[in-house]
Amino acid sequence: MKLLRGAYTAMITPMKDNGEVDFDGFKRLVNFQIEQGIDGLVPLGTTGETPTLDEGEEDKLIRIVMDEAKGKVPIILGAGSNDTKDMVKYVKRAREVGADYAMVVTPYYNKPNDSGLLGHFEAAVNVGIPILVYNIASRTGRNIQTPLMEKIAALNGIIGVKEASGDIGQMGEVIDAISLSRRSDSKPFTVLSGDDAMTLPLMSLGGDGVVSVIANLVPGKVKALTKACLEGNFEEGRKIHFELLPLMRAAFIETNPVPIKKAMSWAGLPSGPARLPLGKMESKNEAPLRAAVEKLGIK
Repeated sequence: MKLLRGAYTAMITPMKDNGEVDFDGFKRLVNFQIEQGIDGLVPLGTTGETPTLDEGEEDKLIRIVMDEAKGKVPIILGAGSNDTKDMVKYVKRAREVGADYAMVVTPYYNKPNDSGLLGHFEAAVNVGIPILVYNIASRTGRNIQTPLMEKIAALNGIIGVKEASGDIGQMGEVIDAISLSRRSDSKPFTVLSGDDAMTLPLMSLGGDGVVSVIANLVPGKVKALTKACLEGNFEEGRKIHFELLPLMRAAFIETNPVPIKKAMSWAGLPSGPARLPLGKMESKNEAPLRAAVEKLGIK
C-alpha cells in the first residue's frame, strides 16, 4: 500500500444563490485543483457540507470528481456517519465508484466507547477499500487516543489518520508509536494533519502532510509547504507557513467552511453561500479574512 504524502484538499461544495448545488462550479474547482498540482482530493467531508447534502446531490458530485480526477490524483471519498450501517453503505459506494480511499470519521453525537469504535472501523475495513480514519474531537465529541488508535491501525485496511485532535503531543505519539514503526514493512500508516496551522509542526515530527481547507483557495502554496517539509527543507517550510498563517487563522474565524467560501468568492472561484444551519459570515469577521487574502496577492 502506497503511503499518502503531501497536500490533499478538503473540497468545498459550491452553491448557487438559491441554495442549489453548483455542479458546473464543482467541476471547475476539481480541474483548478489538478492544474495547481495538488496531491489529492477529499470530497464529501466536513468542508463539503455533507450533513446537508442529499444522496442524489452526493452521487452527482462523486460522478464529477471521478470523471475529472480519476487516474490523475488520489481520491479520498468521505464516507462517514454516526450510524455504522449507513457508514458501511457509504464506504461501499466509495468502493463501487472506484475511489482510491474512503475517509471514515469518528461517529459523532453517540460518543461511542472503545469497543464500539473498534467495531465501527472493523465494519469499514470489511468492505474492502483502504480506510483513512478521521479523528476530530471538536466536531464529534470523541477523541481517539493513541492506545485505541494503535488497535484501529492494526486492522487490515486502515492506511492512516487525518489527525485533527488539536493536540500536537498526541499527534507525535501516533507518529512515533504507529507511523514510524510501520515505515519498514508493507503496511505504511500515513498521518495527515486535519488542521492547516498544524501542518508544519506535524511534519517536523515525521508526519506526512495535510488535508487542507485553505488549499481550496491556494492549492499551489499548500503543496509547496508540504513539499518543502517532505524534502527536509524546514527553513523554506517555515517561510511558507508564516506566509499562510494569517489565512490559516482567518479561515477558522467562524465555522468552516463559511470563511473559506467567502474568500473564494472574492477570488472569483465558485463557492456561494453555505447551507443552513450555517449562516452568513458576520461582517466584523470579514476584515481580517480580507486582509489575509490580500496579503497573498489575491484580490
